[in-house]
Amino acid sequence: MVELSADEARRLQLRAQGFLGARPKGGVPAMLERLGAVQLDTISVLARSHELVPYARLGPVGRDRIEAAYWGGRRATGSGAGRSTRPAPPGPATSGSAGGTFEYWAHAASILPMADWPLFAFRRRAYLRRGWRWHKVPEGVCDEIRARLAADGPLTTKELGGAKASADWWDWSDHKIGIEWLLDIGEVVCVERVGWRRVYDLAERAVPGGLLARDLDDDACLTALVSRAGRALGVATRGDLADYYRIKQDQVDRVVEAAGLVPVEVAGWTQRAWADPGALASPPKGRHATALLSPFDSLVWDRARASRVFGFDHRLEAYVPKAKRVHGYFAMPLLAGGRLIGRVDPAREGRTLIARQVSMEPWATRTAARTEASATALATALWRAATWVGCDDVRIERTTLPPTLLKTALTTTSPS
Repeated sequence: MVELSADEARRLQLRAQGFLGARPKGGVPAMLERLGAVQLDTISVLARSHELVPYARLGPVGRDRIEAAYWGGRRATGSGAGRSTRPAPPGPATSGSAGGTFEYWAHAASILPMADWPLFAFRRRAYLRRGWRWHKVPEGVCDEIRARLAADGPLTTKELGGAKASADWWDWSDHKIGIEWLLDIGEVVCVERVGWRRVYDLAERAVPGGLLARDLDDDACLTALVSRAGRALGVATRGDLADYYRIKQDQVDRVVEAAGLVPVEVAGWTQRAWADPGALASPPKGRHATALLSPFDSLVWDRARASRVFGFDHRLEAYVPKAKRVHGYFAMPLLAGGRLIGRVDPAREGRTLIARQVSMEPWATRTAARTEASATALATALWRAATWVGCDDVRIERTTLPPTLLKTALTTTSPS
C-alpha cells in the first residue's frame, strides 16, 4: 500500500490535470487526450466553458484555434447553421485515422477524443435496451432522419425541419426527439457545434471504420474508462473515478484492479483511493498555473472532490435567484500556487473586463503577506483573462481586499 500525504495527492492531481509543471505540449488535442473529456455548457460569460478549459492550461490560445482543434475544421454549409464550407461528399469514414472528436454523454455532455468512441458502447447499449431516455420516440421519425442525413448531412435539428423555439427538454419536437435518440444509441454523431446548435451526421460517415467496428463488451469499456479517469486525476477515490465519466461505483469496484490503478492511502481521506502508476513514477514539481477556471473545469466539476482535495466549497449560482447569490452568477474559481484561493464573478462592458465580485478564501488573507500574494495573483489572472478576450482595462467592483493594495497589484501586473 502506497501512502501519500494530502499535499502530495493535491499536487498529483494538479499535475495530472495540466496545472503543475511545464505547460502541456501538443496544444488543444493533446490537452483533450490528457483530460479525456471537456464538458460543454450553454453559459457564456468571458467565453464558453469548453474554451475556458484550454485557456486555463495553455494560455491565450485563440478561440478560433480552440474550436478548430476540437472540431477538426469541419465547417459545413447549411441554411440554418451559419456554416461556411461544405465537407467532403457523403461516404463512409476511413478506417485509418482516429483523430478528431465527437460529442457524447460522459461527465455530462462533453467533447471526447474520437479514439474513445468504442469505450462508450456500454452506454449506447444501455440506452438501446431501455428503449427511450427522456421521451418515447415517435414512430417513423428516425427513418426520416436517417434518410435526410444520408442525402444531405451533416445537418442541425433546424435543418432537419423540426426544431421548436423552446430549448426545454420537455418541449422537444418529434425530430428533436428522434435525432437525440439516434445520438444516444450511436447511429448518429454530433460532429461539431455551430452557434451552439449541434451538427449531426451518420456514425458510419463520421466515425473511422476501424473504431466503428470495434465491439467491446461492457467490462472492457468500463475498465478503459476507469483507467482513463485514474490517469486524468492522478489519484482518486472510488467515487471520484465513478463521477469522472458518470458510471456506477459498483462498476468501478468490478474493474478497478483490471484498470491497472495502484491502491493508495491518503492522509485525511476517509475513503479508499487509487493512483495512476504513471503519476507515482516521479514527484510532481515545477511551475504552478495562475488562472480563472470555468466552474465546469474537470479540476473542480466534482464538488465533493474539490472540497476534499482543496478545502474549497463551490456552488454554481447561475440558477440561484439573484438576491440569494453569495459569490455571483458565474463565479470562477481562482487557482494560484496550487491552491484555490478565491472566486471571481466576471463580466464585460465594451473593452473592460469587470470583476463584479471577488470573494477570497479566509485563509488567503489571514496575514499581510498572504493578502499581498493573493492580490497579485488576482490581478495577474484578471489581466491575462482580459487580454485573451480582447479587453484593455480591468475594473473590480466589490472585494474585501484592501483597495490600495489591489490598485498597486493591478498597476504592476498590467501588460501596458
